Amino acid sequence: MDIYKKSQIWFVTGAQLLYGGETVRQVDDHSRKIVEGLNAGEMPLAMVYKGTVNSTEEVTALFREAEASEACVGVATWMHTFSPAKMWIHGLKAFHKPLLHLHTQYNREIPWANMDMDYMNLNQSAHGDREFGYIVSRLRKNRKILVGFWQDDATRKQLAAWARVCAAWADQQRLKILRFGDNMNNVAVTDGDRVEAESVLGYHVDYVPVGDLAEVQQSVTQAEIDELLTQYETEYAFAPNAARDGKEWPQVVEAAREELAIRKMLDAKKAKAFTTNFDALHGLNQLPGLAAQRLMAKGYGFGAEGDWKTAALVRLFKVMGQGLPGGSSFLEDYVLHFVGDGAILQAHMLEVCPTIADAKPRLEVHPLGIGGKADPARLVFTAHSGKGVAATIVDLGNRFRMIVNRVEVRKPDADLPKLPVARAFWKPEPDLATGAGAWILCGGTHHTAFSFDLTVEQLAEYAEIADIELVVIDEKTEMVRLKETLRTNEVYYWMKK
Repeated sequence: MDIYKKSQIWFVTGAQLLYGGETVRQVDDHSRKIVEGLNAGEMPLAMVYKGTVNSTEEVTALFREAEASEACVGVATWMHTFSPAKMWIHGLKAFHKPLLHLHTQYNREIPWANMDMDYMNLNQSAHGDREFGYIVSRLRKNRKILVGFWQDDATRKQLAAWARVCAAWADQQRLKILRFGDNMNNVAVTDGDRVEAESVLGYHVDYVPVGDLAEVQQSVTQAEIDELLTQYETEYAFAPNAARDGKEWPQVVEAAREELAIRKMLDAKKAKAFTTNFDALHGLNQLPGLAAQRLMAKGYGFGAEGDWKTAALVRLFKVMGQGLPGGSSFLEDYVLHFVGDGAILQAHMLEVCPTIADAKPRLEVHPLGIGGKADPARLVFTAHSGKGVAATIVDLGNRFRMIVNRVEVRKPDADLPKLPVARAFWKPEPDLATGAGAWILCGGTHHTAFSFDLTVEQLAEYAEIADIELVVIDEKTEMVRLKETLRTNEVYYWMKK
């Protein structure tokens, strides 16, 4: 994705001139080596060293530059030596992008036999980071605090994971979502305040009449369709009726036409997410399920039935997880399985992303008893096993709430020969009764964004950057305590407003 090629994390080191210019030069040298080392690790985007800051003027100038820079998606700070915190006030107040406070040290160990006062004065992150930490807390600024030695894998992995969150947050600030048609009639949880969403979460939602999409279909050439059909045949297995010599091949051709038309509109409007609605298919041959599946696999966000919040969240997951192996998708809770500790079959009418498939997807054409259109093409597969996270964002009127559930995707207990849709089968933590009950109590949607690659910690960092409420459902969740947490949160956000 271009966001990773264009984005940078700026690294700035706090110091002061009290100890003389030679000390600052050593601080600068150590900082450069740390940044070089971090860039040599798992960083998904470039970390750029912006030097030491030694005064209010330098701090303020740097943070204003960072705030204005399109390349800078976050700033990492480190107090190598003692940096008086008052000089950070104006710069921090002018800065609204993600902030990380790295609490590390250039040397791993204390040099017991050789440490003198010069060494103490130079290497006092244990002192300086507390001074800086106080002023950030005093200013009530959200930030990530990362404690660890900079050469350790665990530290580097946490920093790389945070950088992914920064890139995804930056992407959301310029994300445009196209709604082909409106929200599904009378459905509440997938709707919400789009003005408030743009104000708080950054992305913009545009309505597009389905008739406009039908018109764009007319501009799709046969050559474009033929090229895309060749891709289909390379990437997927085919059911006999959907193959070139099968009677449903024309429906595969129409699915390709719809995919190309949607892609043209997304590209023309510089949009990276979209929604569809089976109630709004005027001028289309079929529900564009195959298009949604394939475009998600290419990194686009998607939400069914006009669910623009989930479309934005799926795009967030796609950006955060770019290049990681597990995959992510739009999903929906369908059928409960009250056996053992319980599980839920996840699916949708058609639109599940093939990046989570356990094997080569199979392209099939079957009737769809909803929407009133021709039989749609779709990819059929089962999700691979593994642990992951499912999340949603709901609009509570006075705030947005992100709900995150750790889940374990399992191999289904048996085949589903009569269910021609993609699916996943998962156990919500801590068990079906508690996990599903907690999700419902929190007001969670029936749609989710799901990822095998992302962590609860990354989603918590996103919620903190966005300054929205977060509720996590995991192995420690108890309904009684969750109810108390939600009551406490209600008071906190009421007072905050």
